[in-house]
Amino acid sequence: MEVPPGYLTGRGEPKRSAGRVVVPEPLVRRRAFGGEVSGIHDRSWRLTTGLFLGIAIGIPACGESGDSEPARSAPAVVAQDRVADQEDGMAADTERAGLARQTRIRVAGREVTVEVADTPDARSQGLMHRDSLPEDYGMLFVYPEEQILSFWMRNTRIPLDIAFIDRSGFILEIQHMEPHDDTSHASRQPAMYALELRSGWFEDHGVEPGDRVEF
Repeated sequence: MEVPPGYLTGRGEPKRSAGRVVVPEPLVRRRAFGGEVSGIHDRSWRLTTGLFLGIAIGIPACGESGDSEPARSAPAVVAQDRVADQEDGMAADTERAGLARQTRIRVAGREVTVEVADTPDARSQGLMHRDSLPEDYGMLFVYPEEQILSFWMRNTRIPLDIAFIDRSGFILEIQHMEPHDDTSHASRQPAMYALELRSGWFEDHGVEPGDRVEF
């Protein structure tokens, strides 16, 4: 792993209030409930009141969905929003966990699968807490510019070899690192990449400084 730096309700429409229908003032003038209704016959008043009451009871309690959109579409919108929230949450969890994407590179002509650690979280996590690595599998650390890179093996259970690589893809040097070793392994020259593979991988495949890594 990398050493941390520095260590509705509109006018003219009915509405419900405390279990009763309230008719807006432009439609009714009354002295008391059941009193006179200006310009409306008493029978018509009862029918209109019943109609308003039925409409009011029939309106769902969920939020508005617009003038032209039926209210029943609201639950679908809510469901979609919840799915989107869940997906955003999973993406955030993945980012916080420092999980890295995978890609394939070629080291001196040999294909290797690597996890790409190109964010601070992924670089800090590194290969910690792994019990083994598959053959031809490792982690590629990527930096925005060439610099002196430094790594340690805290919480890393398997021995590793690390190759420091310049911006052109040429291996500058290879170092061996032991498990749980807090000793800093720094590059002697500025490097833009670092490639960690199981201990002995570079030697087993005859890879040396000066060989090229193709990304």
